[in-house]
Amino acid sequence: MQKTLLDDMKAAMKSGEKAKLSSIRMLRAALKDKEIEIGHALDQAQELTVVTRLVKQRHDAAKQYLEAGRQDLQEKELAEVVFFQAYLPEPLSDAELTSILDQAISDSGATSMRDMGKVMALVKAQAEGRADMGKVSAVIKARLG
Repeated sequence: MQKTLLDDMKAAMKSGEKAKLSSIRMLRAALKDKEIEIGHALDQAQELTVVTRLVKQRHDAAKQYLEAGRQDLQEKELAEVVFFQAYLPEPLSDAELTSILDQAISDSGATSMRDMGKVMALVKAQAEGRADMGKVSAVIKARLG
């Protein structure tokens, strides 16, 4: 991902896309911060976690700007979301997610809410960065509860 970001940054510099350049720099800084925090280069799963966190932060900020009546800042945040999502894998379809959930529930032998942690661990390994884990959690609660 670092090489792709560097290439995209060079292209944004050449074309004068200031918003895109700013977003790329922000993403590269977040990845570098995480590298420093853990003390070694990031693997693909860790990179996806960082990008997913940035997307979630932007959604939260956009919601707050909307509530405060700042349409201009909300649009800026949502534009960054679109940009960051380009670095995430394709989201899971509902059918794929249902299949992963069914498999995780059967593999873990989950029968009640007490087993939710086991199911979430199995699902997270397969769906991280490709599904909203908050929504996944709600579906698991509905199935086990």
